[in-house]
Amino acid sequence: MRAGQVPWITAGTDKAAAEQKLLDTAMEQYPHLFTMDRIWLLDRNFPGTPRIARLIARTHVLIRLKSDIPLKRISPVLGDGSYIAEISGDGVTVTVRVIEYYADVEGQVVPEMFCLITDLSDWREHPAPELAALYKWRWDGSETALRETKSCLDGAGPSAGPMLRSECPDLVRQELAAWAAATEMTRGVARDAALAAVPARKGRRAGQPVQPREIPFTATRRAVIAAIRLGKAGYTALTSALGKLRTVVDRNRHRARKAKCPSTFGHASRADTATRIAGAVITIANKPA
Repeated sequence: MRAGQVPWITAGTDKAAAEQKLLDTAMEQYPHLFTMDRIWLLDRNFPGTPRIARLIARTHVLIRLKSDIPLKRISPVLGDGSYIAEISGDGVTVTVRVIEYYADVEGQVVPEMFCLITDLSDWREHPAPELAALYKWRWDGSETALRETKSCLDGAGPSAGPMLRSECPDLVRQELAAWAAATEMTRGVARDAALAAVPARKGRRAGQPVQPREIPFTATRRAVIAAIRLGKAGYTALTSALGKLRTVVDRNRHRARKAKCPSTFGHASRADTATRIAGAVITIANKPA
């Protein structure tokens, strides 16, 4: 089963409604993306019982719920700590399986409970710890990729204002298509560089094949632009040089949360936001997963 990603960042107010509209439009216009061999990972912005019902009629889902959405439990706690419940809204009721868990890093419990719902009801085939770990992939597979993609846009980021230069719908579509194509072509160069790269001699990945995500996206983009401008470097030389650049992946990093927008309160110091290596522990039904 493949994991699908809703390709829009969650947000509040009018933007949230627009993103939900985009998901509904995608289900109408691109039905081939919503199939039973996929599971779609959705954040808290997208649920709505009628929308969930439409999704699970054609695909599988794993959705994080907001804390103010009520659930009616209709089963005892299952062997993996999950349970079956009903979620209702707008005259629609859907039966789902609920996975509730906490996470702690360096012994410090994150002050919120994560609540996921899924239509995958067989807890033996799809145990709660595996689905909780899969939800983490949403950040790696979507948020990180989007951040890479936006790194080549001037002004990209929270509260930065418009990121596209075009001022009419046709040119916006053209600019978006060019942006998506150029980004994917850049990632294609990184994939080729990874295939040609020599495995590391030491460290955690010693002797293992180089993964494309180990090749830095920004370094790849800059190298491609430089090669195009100079017109001298061959493709083999380019990928060979990039294959020697590596970024550390699969780090368990924890950093004190920072506000995305400027605040009138005092800012955190460098000591407060130092990055540390630490493993995260997921606890389901009072048992570490």
